[in-house]
Amino acid sequence: MKQIIIINGPNLNLLGKREPEIYGSETFEDYLQTLRAKYKQCKIDYFQSNIEGELIDKLQEFGFSYDGIILNAGAYTHTSVGIGDAVKAVTTPVAEVHISNTFSREDFRHQSYISSNANGVIIGFGLKSYDLAIESFIF
Repeated sequence: MKQIIIINGPNLNLLGKREPEIYGSETFEDYLQTLRAKYKQCKIDYFQSNIEGELIDKLQEFGFSYDGIILNAGAYTHTSVGIGDAVKAVTTPVAEVHISNTFSREDFRHQSYISSNANGVIIGFGLKSYDLAIESFIF
């Protein structure tokens, strides 16, 4: 059984409430149940934090033993050299995910400190971006 962890960054705990025109109206916890039901061949763990250091700690904790990490670092994508360095340091493959198309938004969202160290980047497919990331690890 593949072991995958989804690590979500700041404000993603507000999915379903925050800017539904951009992020949709479903909570991530509800969508996580959909993912677990759909991908029964995977053990899917989940962690969310609004704190940069906690995200780095989780990357280090799971980054040498899991089959895949799905990382949506939220706004830290565009500001955190530390998270980018943590992705580079671990041996577990990391898929960078974004719910919205960051390139159709503000200019500062066009920069990622994670992309150059991630195994791949999935942007703009809504919550289905997480499905695509899981599939990248199992196929």
